[in-house]
Amino acid sequence: MTTAPADEFEAHRPRLFGLAYRMLGSAHEAEDTVQDAYLRFSGADRTQIEQPGAWLAKVVTNLCLSRLTSARARRESYVGPWLPEPVVTSDGTLGPLESAEQREAVSLALLVLLERLTPTERAVYVLREAFGYGHREIAEVLELGEANCRQLYRRAVQRIESAESRFAPPPERQRELVASFLSAAREGDLAGLEKLLAEDVVWWSDGGGKVSTALRPLMGREKVLRFLAGVTQKYGAAWEMTGAEINGTSGLVVWADGTLLGVIEFEYRDERIAHVRIVMNPEKLDFARRQLGRP
Repeated sequence: MTTAPADEFEAHRPRLFGLAYRMLGSAHEAEDTVQDAYLRFSGADRTQIEQPGAWLAKVVTNLCLSRLTSARARRESYVGPWLPEPVVTSDGTLGPLESAEQREAVSLALLVLLERLTPTERAVYVLREAFGYGHREIAEVLELGEANCRQLYRRAVQRIESAESRFAPPPERQRELVASFLSAAREGDLAGLEKLLAEDVVWWSDGGGKVSTALRPLMGREKVLRFLAGVTQKYGAAWEMTGAEINGTSGLVVWADGTLLGVIEFEYRDERIAHVRIVMNPEKLDFARRQLGRP
């Protein structure tokens, strides 16, 4: 009995979504890409497809490469800082995240760094690091020479590793730090927040021109503390903040009257918060909103 295209495709959907998301940094574009791949798969002569998983991975990768070319132009004209769309990962949406390396591979911090790469470098890096492809397999996916793929991979690694070190504390320690941040923010405890923030902390807020947020990152503990004091005084009573696993790390989600207002991810250095990234653009919160099960 021949398996229906839809049934056969569904077995590969989670892996394909994880690939597309890492390539694009956008959950809704990843969903669209996976759906485009399904349409191609359902219309193909499956007797000619020996390995559906490999065939689909190649299709998704090349669809992502096309999307990245146009996405780069859109992001250059984006209002304010651009951040990837956040994904709640405690439900296994991006696959198993059992090691520090697996968690880092889906962090907003790394996805931001991947924006430094060309689309082809990004494809090589994601296939190699996140999915364990060998250089020969990558060459077949991208229809490039194996030596060229090795060179692209080395260049990608150099560009990413030249950035600030991103060693994260263990998950249980992250949860403690986030709980301390949440408690201090709720109570307006600036002294407590000061102890948690690195002196050169950077606060990134992505409203995308849809929500009033800082058009430039806030840099330095003093500026961030002043900002937090103002926000807490103005909105503290109306906002509800709860913990959630965001892109493999302990983060926070912000609600008001049942509406998801923002998703916060933290990055650490020497057990202090070195970067805070909050996504508030409503268009980027739809996927997380659906995951969290609120309207």
